[in-house]
Amino acid sequence: MNNVQEKKQAIVDDINGKLKKASAFYVADFAGLNVKRVTQLRSRLRAEGVEYIVVKNTLVERAMADLGLPDIGEHLKGPTALVIGQGDAVTAAKILSDFAKENDNKPSVKGGIVDRRAVTSQEVSRLAKLPPREQLLAELAGCLESPMAQLATVLEAKLHEFVGLLEALRTEREA
Repeated sequence: MNNVQEKKQAIVDDINGKLKKASAFYVADFAGLNVKRVTQLRSRLRAEGVEYIVVKNTLVERAMADLGLPDIGEHLKGPTALVIGQGDAVTAAKILSDFAKENDNKPSVKGGIVDRRAVTSQEVSRLAKLPPREQLLAELAGCLESPMAQLATVLEAKLHEFVGLLEALRTEREA
């Protein structure tokens, strides 16, 4: 292999490794964003542990070839950036959506893969509207805690009632 092919193969291997570890990744069209805006987007994503890379579409296709992921080749046309999230799928989608709202719908999300399943741009938009994982877990904990708290209150009331009955019985026997 010559030097150019070796460099391309290194890029493919790097992308392949990142996609293997990713819980979700999105394909975005960054056309219309200047360098300053892309840098702002990158820093927002990086702060949340999400990576933004611009790479040739053919190299992405080669990197995805042996991962057993759904074919998203129709999204790999034109200027393309990969947004790769290691954590939950919602964080990256939310950042992309919020940034696009602030910047004339740029970048536009073409689609992606979440938990090894292809998603459309509409599904990514729906993901972006979900509350963060921590909030969902807190709501679930609240839903689970409420019936237990009610049960504890009922049992405590019965205990007080029982103590009252025992106290009344003691008073009656003393009299």
